[in-house]
Amino acid sequence: MSLALLFPGQGTQFVGMGKALVEASPAARAVFEEADAVVNFSLSRLCFEGPEEELMLTVNTQPAILTYSIALWRDLQIRSPERLEGAAFVAGHSLGEYSANVASGALSFADALRLVRNRGRFMQDAVPPGIGAMAAILGLPPEEVDALCFEAAEGAVLAAANYNSPEQTVIAGHAEAVERAVELAAVRGARRSKMLDVSAPFHCSLMAPAREQMRPLLDGISFRDPTPPVVTNVDAKATIRGKLLREALARQIDSPVRWVEIVRLLAREGVDRAIEIGPGKVLAGLVRRIEKGIKVETTTDAAP
Repeated sequence: MSLALLFPGQGTQFVGMGKALVEASPAARAVFEEADAVVNFSLSRLCFEGPEEELMLTVNTQPAILTYSIALWRDLQIRSPERLEGAAFVAGHSLGEYSANVASGALSFADALRLVRNRGRFMQDAVPPGIGAMAAILGLPPEEVDALCFEAAEGAVLAAANYNSPEQTVIAGHAEAVERAVELAAVRGARRSKMLDVSAPFHCSLMAPAREQMRPLLDGISFRDPTPPVVTNVDAKATIRGKLLREALARQIDSPVRWVEIVRLLAREGVDRAIEIGPGKVLAGLVRRIEKGIKVETTTDAAP
């Protein structure tokens, strides 16, 4: 059996996230304490007590998810190390690629936390509120969604942002173009198309200012060669060079997440078991829709 560790970039964020884990696990508690020191405010209190509207701000949500994911991973290392034995690859969806880099040893947790705190701020500030939007298109193959985006753009920015499964693609761009695409998708036979409640149009060219702001910060951070390899979002390739991981993190900000290709690569490489480490079970559901031969375990609280 070959194992992959998967880290989500989103999930079920909620007030109280990580509280039970920290109460049960000294290893997890140490991660949250380190996070508080690095960001210089009580991120742990925000996760445990809210307020929810502050926790859901991108600038806070991204470090919160990273911290919770790494706390779960560190807890597993102590409580159930046998579950992690033989990990051949790590991968993360969007923000989760930072967690994957930490788990591979390519990036320190403290550096990752500083980076995602700025990443969230830069991405939030890249597009004024109301200008951009995202939507999920279900029931159309990716190539049809690409064609639909081309037709609905009408000179605006509109493109696939997340290739999540063979029948689920998230699109992003200017709000009016995304709305046109949602209407057109229904005409083209989509099972469902819906606007998403997000604060910015992530993973499209409107995020180019955020990428340029992140580049000097990424260049100032030490990246080591990963063990095991990290499968990157932007290229869907297993990467063993730290400097290439740095570049991939910059490019993924305004490029689509190629999750379907990532999962199919893992299957070709013999992965038949994966563990999703982070809030919720989003990736487990996506993997089942892409490669039924990969069995995905989830872990959203203290390991048994």
